[in-house]
Amino acid sequence: VQLQASGGGLVQAGDSLKLSCEASGRIFSSHITGWFRQAPEKEREFVATIRWGAGTSYYADSVKGRFTISRDQFKNTVYLHMTNLKPEDTAVYYCAVFRRGGSFYSAQEYDYWGQGTQVTVSS
Repeated sequence: VQLQASGGGLVQAGDSLKLSCEASGRIFSSHITGWFRQAPEKEREFVATIRWGAGTSYYADSVKGRFTISRDQFKNTVYLHMTNLKPEDTAVYYCAVFRRGGSFYSAQEYDYWGQGTQVTVSS
């Protein structure tokens, strides 16, 4: 599976942005697709994830109520709609696919990664 993330950019605090991640290759209903982010000199952190088949979603506390993850199974694409953006949301955002294993909150459990898209939020 190859992942292509897009949609990042420079926005002001309070603005919205929608990231997309298109997958080439089969994503099975048992798979989980997620978004992580990494700010300079920080570890990659979990943002949100969604079960490809059931559509159940999970969020980090820091983005709950502001970010929404969704997927379009026909387009093989997962989205991250971000609203009320804050300067602390500034990071490179990565999409990833989790096939099976341990905790889907952990980046090391994901099998495939996109190249990342930069999101910068100015105050």
